[in-house]
Amino acid sequence: MPQDETFRDWVLEQLQALGDLDCRRMFGSYGLYHAGVFFAIMCQGRLYFKTNAVTRQVYQQHGMQPFQPNARQTLTSYYEVPLDILEDQAQLTVWAQEAVACQTAGNPTRRAPRRMR
Repeated sequence: MPQDETFRDWVLEQLQALGDLDCRRMFGSYGLYHAGVFFAIMCQGRLYFKTNAVTRQVYQQHGMQPFQPNARQTLTSYYEVPLDILEDQAQLTVWAQEAVACQTAGNPTRRAPRRMR
């Protein structure tokens, strides 16, 4: 778990320029939200961004794979972010903005559900 927390903290630092960022535990991983919009998953030291038919091609050109939380399930709309992008704050911010846009495309008012109390 400490490695996941260290990775989480580093990713959050890399994405600080994005602003209005929230990180929440989910199913043993972390979900990232920008202005209430869920756009990324952090799991086992890897970061996955939401993609669409256009952006997914860029991830595939980098040789990246979709998020596979278990052997029987693959989320083909979330792809791993390449290491060279992860290490470049400016590029990572651009890719994150594209991931947020993928999530809100066609529904600009889409927001994460409010937490139950």
